[in-house]
Amino acid sequence: MIIGGFLPTTMLDYPGRLACTVFTRGCNLRCPFCQNSSLVLPECFEAPQDIEDVLAHIKKRRNILEGVCITGGEPTLHADLPDFIRRIKELGLPVKLDSNGSDPSMLKALYEAGLIDMIAMDIKAAPSKYAQVCGLKEIDMSPYEESVRYIKECGIEYEFRTTLVKGLHDISDMEEIGQWLSGAKAYCLQSYKESDGVISVKEGTAAGFSSFSDEELEGMLETVKKYVPNSYLRYSSI
Repeated sequence: MIIGGFLPTTMLDYPGRLACTVFTRGCNLRCPFCQNSSLVLPECFEAPQDIEDVLAHIKKRRNILEGVCITGGEPTLHADLPDFIRRIKELGLPVKLDSNGSDPSMLKALYEAGLIDMIAMDIKAAPSKYAQVCGLKEIDMSPYEESVRYIKECGIEYEFRTTLVKGLHDISDMEEIGQWLSGAKAYCLQSYKESDGVISVKEGTAAGFSSFSDEELEGMLETVKKYVPNSYLRYSSI
């Protein structure tokens, strides 16, 4: 497994817990609004973190930390992800996994092996616009739909989340997403923030992308609340 970054302390990435965050390198999507170009675009890759050093740091602080978040990139691309998580679990720490949901079999294997305690799945867009918003020519939605079904039904703690980008999303998308996620326990909407690390900024294709106003975000929130009552806004994007 290739670790592209490590954040020793965070209060944001694992809700309600003081955690550290491990960033895996590589992704199967090319979302133009993604903040982590250094983990997604090969030409932006930096030197990987040493796995043993990361685990040693977590072990040293295991009595202070309350959890570990594993994000990316897309962590489920790494076949040895279960082995890495198992070593964290041996330290007695809960693990939250951030995933785009493209590999439901990996999510199922991790949960049924007792290796993950929470999942945050990114919902990129309304299903009818998924390929476009993910930066792809076409996409098979069935894995993403299967992941949503499994996460909702398996009993794990979870949240779905969408980063909203003016130029890619609109109020009609929220109606479609709300119907897709209907009955979910938690759905987080967060606002796009432009930065030098955004893929479309790196590639010079960010024209037309911007953040929604608070009023616009509130309107989108009210739309999805019809289907997922426990929907909420998070103003700092992940």
